[in-house]
Amino acid sequence: MAAGKSILNESRDIERAVALIQLGARLQVLEYETSLSYERLLRLYKEVAGKSPSKGQLPFSTDWFLTWQPNIHASLFLNIHEYLSKASALEDIDTVIKAFRLYSEQMTASAIEPLLSITRAWRLIKFVDSGMLTLTKCSCCGGRFVTEPYENARHFVCGLCQPPARAGKGSAAGSLRLH
Repeated sequence: MAAGKSILNESRDIERAVALIQLGARLQVLEYETSLSYERLLRLYKEVAGKSPSKGQLPFSTDWFLTWQPNIHASLFLNIHEYLSKASALEDIDTVIKAFRLYSEQMTASAIEPLLSITRAWRLIKFVDSGMLTLTKCSCCGGRFVTEPYENARHFVCGLCQPPARAGKGSAAGSLRLH
């Protein structure tokens, strides 16, 4: 029996797909991370979510992760992901799912609107894996933040230690209150 035709592998793929759909993943993520056919994923998506999946392209630019608030959220998620990668023997997509759930729980516990979606979190991991983004240690607080790989690590100061001039002034969802 071929490994691709295994009932256990198919069951694992269905479980992962259901978990990703429940977290709000786009259909393209499910296609990439499972061996289920597009038609089966579409039926599964409609059954689990009760609606058709969103259409359109996935985020493809690293810029979003480098702006002030998204950077803080992306950095929190990526630090959780890196810890889980080192501390557990989970497969890559299962690490993303677990890290995203932990990130979401932290946002809920802090009463902060999460800015990161599961699809963006997955994309962030792809950017890191391809060397387009990395974590750089802040020279002030020592925290590790998402940056471009050529960031000067010796002089890097994060957006929490040195927020932009208008930071915290708006009432947008997910805004941080700086005092």
